[in-house]
Amino acid sequence: MENIAQHILKESKTIAVVGLSPRPDRPSHEVARYLQEQGYRIVPINPGMHGKQILGEVCFASLREAAAALAPKGVQIDMVDCFRKSEDIPPLAEDAIAIGARFLWLQLGVRNDNAVRRAEEAGLLAVQDKCTHIEHRRMAA
Repeated sequence: MENIAQHILKESKTIAVVGLSPRPDRPSHEVARYLQEQGYRIVPINPGMHGKQILGEVCFASLREAAAALAPKGVQIDMVDCFRKSEDIPPLAEDAIAIGARFLWLQLGVRNDNAVRRAEEAGLLAVQDKCTHIEHRRMAA
């Protein structure tokens, strides 16, 4: 039986990576690169890198900005993958809801039960304290 993490990974095509670092030695960069290599479209979200490129994709300052820029091209963000501190998650969950994302993913070590509950109440599937890279490898095994 498929778990929620596997379902999210199978159903996602475009992943906004919030907190994506341009530094290859950072976990967010490594995970995003892996996901990109697996065929996912990565949308970098990092205010400090706004307008620059990470992994060959234009970086946006916010989820709402990214969604607004991608919508005219017919691109919908499916998953919001968060590499941020647990206390930073509530506004990101609200943004994920606002842009019509279907999934909220909080990376290893990131937990915010209230934000996850809010996202789920709005109809998103959510996982927390799991790594997309690790879960994808498990799914592929």
